[in-house]
Amino acid sequence: MEKRWVYNQEAPADVVDSLAESLKISPKLASILCQRSICTYDEAKHFFRPSLSDLHDPFLMKDMDLAVDRMNEALHRNEKILVYGDYDVDGTTSVALMYGFLRNYTSNVDFYIPDRYKEGYGVSSQGIDYAAENGFGLIISLDCGIKSADKVAYASEKGIDFIICDHHLPDEDIPKAVAVLDPKQIDCPYPYKELSGCGVGFKLLQAFCFQNDIDQEEVYKLLDLLVVSIASDIVPITGENRILAYYGLRHLNGPQPLRPGLDALKELAGITSEMDITSIVFGFAPRINAAGRMGDAKNSVRMLLAQTKEEAFKMADIINESNKARRDKDSNITKEALQMIEEDDFLRSASSTVLFKDSWHKGVIGIVASRCIEKYYRPTIILTQSNGKASGSARSVHGFNVHSAIESCSDLLEQFGGHMYAAGLTLPVENIPAFRERFEKVVTDTITEEQKIPQIEIDGKIELKQITRNFYNIVRQMEPFGPGNMRPTFVSECVYDTGSVRIVGDSHLKLRLTQDGFYSIDAIGFGLSDYYHKISKGIPFDVCYTVEENIYRGVITLQLRIKDIRLK
Repeated sequence: MEKRWVYNQEAPADVVDSLAESLKISPKLASILCQRSICTYDEAKHFFRPSLSDLHDPFLMKDMDLAVDRMNEALHRNEKILVYGDYDVDGTTSVALMYGFLRNYTSNVDFYIPDRYKEGYGVSSQGIDYAAENGFGLIISLDCGIKSADKVAYASEKGIDFIICDHHLPDEDIPKAVAVLDPKQIDCPYPYKELSGCGVGFKLLQAFCFQNDIDQEEVYKLLDLLVVSIASDIVPITGENRILAYYGLRHLNGPQPLRPGLDALKELAGITSEMDITSIVFGFAPRINAAGRMGDAKNSVRMLLAQTKEEAFKMADIINESNKARRDKDSNITKEALQMIEEDDFLRSASSTVLFKDSWHKGVIGIVASRCIEKYYRPTIILTQSNGKASGSARSVHGFNVHSAIESCSDLLEQFGGHMYAAGLTLPVENIPAFRERFEKVVTDTITEEQKIPQIEIDGKIELKQITRNFYNIVRQMEPFGPGNMRPTFVSECVYDTGSVRIVGDSHLKLRLTQDGFYSIDAIGFGLSDYYHKISKGIPFDVCYTVEENIYRGVITLQLRIKDIRLK
């Protein structure tokens, strides 16, 4: 698939030169920092040396004082507290964080995760009924609740108070809870708006500790769970999230023993090197998510809270089996979905994809939507039948707000919510044809030509000889990488292979590249074997890549991970 190479805007030369001089680094590296809004020595100092002391005062968040007061009241009265969370990674880590902390202060605490298929997303009537039947006076919801005004009102009728910890965009109708913690509320003065749901729960515990003269180290012990949430929920690795992720990764990679549940996950995922955001996303997240996709998300919480290795591995094995089942479903449904597109003239040429089949597994349709975008790059919604309704997951392409597009069809829907790039929706099955037609028109009218082509954001052009160990060491200090702080991507022009190009695996290229015939460096291009024949003939090309370390038989070398190639 053709890709657009989009160069990030260069900062003014005088700003770049001043930063390069103050940090004693190359102008190219200084330029990369400036592109990330790090343009002064002090900003660079905070960036390269994240400090927990730079975290914002949690009481800056609207309603934080009310939330802490209500928690204190519940604890002093020995009231029953129900920790309620969503069934994805952010929700289950949030529950493990909050419940694991509170059980140190009360035995009257339990947790609840809704059933994806019987109850759906967010706060459910069944969950509130469970709380009422079991005598809970306070529900703390995490990663959900901001769109549950009706459910909070229902709980209030039953004498149950709510503290909401959420990070999703609120509706106009804010729930009438005791406290609503969500930095995305228009009138919330909290300086950082991109916390995960688990991050909002963490800030509540921070505030609770401040109010009750409890050492903040008690909260910092939970940073291992928080970084799993930050990585898995694909929130920006900027500002406060970057500080929290940095220390969370230190916790995961530190000398102290890992939490048994995460240790078990690490072993099952086959992770042997130092963990980073990517290893969490691909190693931890699918397994934790699989419990809620294929069975009972409570198993994920039980694993994360396990206090012995035996208990942790027992739960992790169950989750790993769920993940294997998820992969099979994902693969089979993706094949069906792609075949439906390929066999339909309209779907092949449409601006969007909306597919429905009543037998598809609800737990994997979001993954299938992402897989379809890999082949047909356009906003995609995959629908299946659940509880007599059509239930779907939407995924989008760079720059296109799929949540807004779905909102334009809201009169055809019963429920929807989510983000710019991912959303969920429920509608009557009979409305699917009208929804498909309306959604296609909205996308056609609003999507730009550029948004129809996948793009690679490039930090700048460099020569291969600039890639030294010192250069790489500075790049590595920019970690943790993720949205908002991606691993720097470079372009080198008019390079060629030294004669070692070969195909490895089914479709990967292994090369050794040079520009001037003197300096050369190893490179790997996954899925790029189509370029083999021309490159093997010595044809020069431009290459787009990131720089990484390769460890082979104990020897560490630098190599390029190629993202795209343009033949001359």
